[in-house]
Amino acid sequence: MGMAITLKEYLKDCHIIFEEVDHPYQATSMSTAKSARVASKNLAKGVLLRENRHYVIAVLPSDHLIDLDKMDDCFHGHFEMASEDEVESLFTDCAPGAVPPIGAAYGLKVMWDESLSGQPDIYFEGGDHRTLIHISGDDFNRLMTGSDHAGFSNPV
Repeated sequence: MGMAITLKEYLKDCHIIFEEVDHPYQATSMSTAKSARVASKNLAKGVLLRENRHYVIAVLPSDHLIDLDKMDDCFHGHFEMASEDEVESLFTDCAPGAVPPIGAAYGLKVMWDESLSGQPDIYFEGGDHRTLIHISGDDFNRLMTGSDHAGFSNPV
């Protein structure tokens, strides 16, 4: 399958230099980090959430779990996990469970965990379970410009 076309076009339109990193199929972000020999704190994962009738992507390191109560407190809302059907309907060019954290590519609001700030390199799913996208931390910060951020996750 490879990198999702929507994501690839968005990164090109934003003039982001990226590298595709192939790795053996992995079902979880933690196993992906290990397989690809990437520090888990540098592997950003996207989680689709629902707030009322709107969707948002929460972005956090692969070695963290989202804390919905913290999300509610930080962003003064009520967030719930989206269903797999909802994920598949929004990310039609991605394999199930391989949500890229670059929500703007899909017209979605992004909220990112500040523990990703300051990382020199960021990796994330490219839309399948076999391709990571590697960008600089500076480019990740550029992609997150204008997005809300706070500490809403906990280490595993």
